[in-house]
Amino acid sequence: ELNKMTQKDITFVADFLTEHFNEAPELYSRKGKYFNVERVGQYLKDEDDDLVSPPNTDGNQWFNFLQSSNSLKESPLLFPYYPQKSLHFVKRRMENIIDQCLQKPADVIGKTVHQAFCMPLYGASKSDDSTSQLLKLPFLWHDKSYNLHYVLFTMLENSVSKLYILRRHTDISRSTNNGLLAVEFGNFLNKSVIESNESSSYSCLDAHFYDDET
Repeated sequence: ELNKMTQKDITFVADFLTEHFNEAPELYSRKGKYFNVERVGQYLKDEDDDLVSPPNTDGNQWFNFLQSSNSLKESPLLFPYYPQKSLHFVKRRMENIIDQCLQKPADVIGKTVHQAFCMPLYGASKSDDSTSQLLKLPFLWHDKSYNLHYVLFTMLENSVSKLYILRRHTDISRSTNNGLLAVEFGNFLNKSVIESNESSSYSCLDAHFYDDET
């Protein structure tokens, strides 16, 4: 279709034909294997119609193998073979299948994730920066013996010297109470009245849970 081709495309095709398809009358009656330019070009058309000259699949071992196996021919894990379609058609189908493969897991995983529990830890006004980091050092540990989740974290507001431990049961249907424990670090015994909180407090840099497997 010349109306859809640029001058560069026409020049490229003309150079290709000139280089590979020069007139050679002496070869017209020569026996051998040849191919038709129109037959090759039908594979490059961006159309959904069947090929005008479909290929001969008699010697195609993969096609014969699929036809002889109903389980493979109907398997959703194999990309279908379209001997009657152009390369553009196959390309579009493959792109759609790839998009579905990437989209479906995201939808399935997203639908299986639900909020089971919410515990307010601090209050913030609307004027505060919503992107500021108020939690630090989140570390999750799963107690397999009692099916409990433990979370270690610290708050960056006014309690940098406190280490918080949150307990939550993995089975949301159980009525086990949630637990929140705060452990504060500091030199409380020798702390004088005039000492400021900043000079006497400690901050937790790292914390982990350990069991027999770690």
